[in-house]
Amino acid sequence: MRGNHDAFAVLAGRSLGRLVGTAGLIVRDRGYAEDAAQDALVRAWRDLPTLRDPDHFDAWLYRLLVHACQDQLRRRRHERTEVAILPEHGTQQEDQTEHIAERDELAWSLGRLTDEQRTIVVLRYYLGLPYPEIAEATGLPIGTVKSRLSRSVRYLEAALAADARITAPGRGPV
Repeated sequence: MRGNHDAFAVLAGRSLGRLVGTAGLIVRDRGYAEDAAQDALVRAWRDLPTLRDPDHFDAWLYRLLVHACQDQLRRRRHERTEVAILPEHGTQQEDQTEHIAERDELAWSLGRLTDEQRTIVVLRYYLGLPYPEIAEATGLPIGTVKSRLSRSVRYLEAALAADARITAPGRGPV
């Protein structure tokens, strides 16, 4: 907070991968995700002296990231692309076909959510943020976060179930 470049570089270096990953799930494009993460870090450096409570740095940084993602989405609304969700590092080398198919299906379903719905789902299930931190990051009341998350999850479940019925016509309803 006192302008120490090296200290901020350590914080930024520790956060960059998580920020890019989170932004990638929200904006659904690796290049735009990197831009959003960079924008968030630039804003963090510029506005760090205004941070009132250093204990809330992560929530504050996620809020900056959400705003940067929203800016990217507004600028590139007409240019939708898909993000490949890669398998986690360190997975076993056994046949991952079913696992990859499930990840692709989930990624496709996430793409069907609105930008606002996808943002809340990513913050909750990808980052594991509690409701108060999601509310702080998005600027929404906690009740709104809970209701949007609930509706988004129900929509995802319904979409996945419908897709399962369509792709497996001989099996009947799932």
